Amino acid sequence: SHLDFEEFDSDREEAIHRALDAGVKVIINVGASLDSSRKAVELAHKYKSVFAAVSVHPHDAQNVDDSVLYEIDSLAGDPRVVAIGETGLDFYRNLSARDVQERVFSAFIEIARKHNKPLIVHSRDSTAEAIEFIAKNRLPAGGVFHCFSSSVENAKRLFSLGFLISVAGNITFSNAEKLRFKISQLPLENLMLETDCPYLAPHPFRGRRCEPLYIPLIATQIAQLFNTTVEIVAEVTTRNALKLFRISEDLL
Repeated sequence: SHLDFEEFDSDREEAIHRALDAGVKVIINVGASLDSSRKAVELAHKYKSVFAAVSVHPHDAQNVDDSVLYEIDSLAGDPRVVAIGETGLDFYRNLSARDVQERVFSAFIEIARKHNKPLIVHSRDSTAEAIEFIAKNRLPAGGVFHCFSSSVENAKRLFSLGFLISVAGNITFSNAEKLRFKISQLPLENLMLETDCPYLAPHPFRGRRCEPLYIPLIATQIAQLFNTTVEIVAEVTTRNALKLFRISEDLL
């Protein structure tokens, strides 16, 4: 989630409580910039169910200098920070030059290695390239490729590298038949769920602001794909997330 974004300025606390009331146990609030990462940590200290990830989105890699890396590195040592992200590569929009994105991605991989924390990876039109970075820089703590829409082959390679993939609200879209088929070919034991709010609100809320409350809608779609129950999907994907982010039940 990106609950620190301005889209939640009017009802941030209410959105968190709506999610908890809907059965959501944990929210990972993912930083997208230095300021966003600071706010993510603040939220994680304010709400018991919220944990933080810190990094800078590849769109803004051009803004990352040594001072930014130093502060992200400092934030990464906070016990409420459970991952380094959202980092990665975006060769769809290319808002930062590719070589700059690659340099910054490498720097955040090193921060994740230093703190032994998992990565949350953004990889739009760049999944194969991002996998190469991961393969060359093995991370014992693993990570997750968020909002995954690449090939079954790429997913399986990620699994072999100790990474999971995460499924967002776009799995419910009427035009997402190919994505649903690909996800159905993968083990439930390697999946996580996300909303990526305020983006990608699932059907029937597509086009509106997304929020963590909608996770059960995504779980319902996954249950249909795997011919199982929502309860089993919730149990498996929650267990996967708690294990990846090293969040023990006594913290909840």
